[in-house]
Amino acid sequence: MRTLMQNTLYTPGSERSGLLRILAVIAFAGVLALILGVLVAPFVVPAEYNWISDSISDLAAGQGEIVMDVALYGFAGALFALALAAAHSHLGRNGWTAAIFCLVLLAVLVVVIGARNEYGDNDTGGVVIHTYLVYALGALFVAVPVLMSAGASREIAWARPVLLGLAVLWAISSAIYLLSPDHIDGLTERLAGLVACAIVLVLGAVFRSRGRYPHR
Repeated sequence: MRTLMQNTLYTPGSERSGLLRILAVIAFAGVLALILGVLVAPFVVPAEYNWISDSISDLAAGQGEIVMDVALYGFAGALFALALAAAHSHLGRNGWTAAIFCLVLLAVLVVVIGARNEYGDNDTGGVVIHTYLVYALGALFVAVPVLMSAGASREIAWARPVLLGLAVLWAISSAIYLLSPDHIDGLTERLAGLVACAIVLVLGAVFRSRGRYPHR
């Protein structure tokens, strides 16, 4: 009888498999929202938009901005869902904890980028913070996979080398974006964005696997 009660009652500190699966689905959905937004938004912005030279940020302002705004907010939701999953299923030590805060900051930064509308609306007034946000994104998207790679490998063995490899790819692709000439900004930014999406998908897969059964 005692064993039965222990198995049926909630134990404080135990992981909830259903919650982890839901958060993983939200992470996957957020990546899908971003990809669909990048694909659809160019068809609802002014005709002069160019996929190669114009950045994703241009899609989040001006005419038709709602499409890209929703996509960015969806991606921010994915990052926040990963932060919740990582806090619920803590697979590391101080580095893992730091990564949780990095994920929250990333979610906030993505929301601010979508909300600020600094590019694409011909508004030159006010304080332009977009460049600083991009630098912060660059640093945080390196930190998260590096800090979470060891803990993630406890659930999926291949997660560590993949996350570390993606961290290197992100560092290279974001550097190329920052240093590339303006006429290929859109292309280089999209390449970096694919790496960011891959990082989210790998972490989502880790928590999806973790959610197959409860861990204590």
